[in-house]
Amino acid sequence: METQDTTEIKTKPTVEHQGVDFLQQTVGALVSDYGWYILFGAVAVYWVIQQLSKRRGGQESSGPRDVPDPATVVRRQEALEAARQRMQEELDAKAEQYKEKQKQLEEEKRRQKIEMWESMQEGKSYKGNTKLSQQSTDESSSTSVLKPKSAKKPLRSGFNPLSGEGGGACSYRPGRRGPSSGG
Repeated sequence: METQDTTEIKTKPTVEHQGVDFLQQTVGALVSDYGWYILFGAVAVYWVIQQLSKRRGGQESSGPRDVPDPATVVRRQEALEAARQRMQEELDAKAEQYKEKQKQLEEEKRRQKIEMWESMQEGKSYKGNTKLSQQSTDESSSTSVLKPKSAKKPLRSGFNPLSGEGGGACSYRPGRRGPSSGG
């Protein structure tokens, strides 16, 4: 009978541990296949929970302190509206000045064209008059400092670079045509 008891004892522990062994094998296979993903996922969940708890804690503590006085809110909004109104008025004034300046420039151009036409009808040179009037207009309308033109040397009269004459020190001549004399 002892042999029967020992066989029964040996079979009972394996049946009892069969569920635990299955669970251990399943969990072991899962961790070996997806262990890093599980670890990173757990860290991410922990970080999200920490961030949400900080925000919730910050809202509860700052809620009662940050309630502004209604009179302060009204004053702040009125000051903001006044500042916007002031900026809009400045913008409107600048736009009006710009329109006036444009009208003056158009009137000056029209007057110059009339003067040019009249001088042309009389047979006079109109280019000199327009240059002088343009300079006076530019001086009156521009706010920046005009730079004087540098004195340039006049171009050489009668110089033609294709003729080969008057080249100065440079005397380039192309090589001979034909087969090379190299050998």
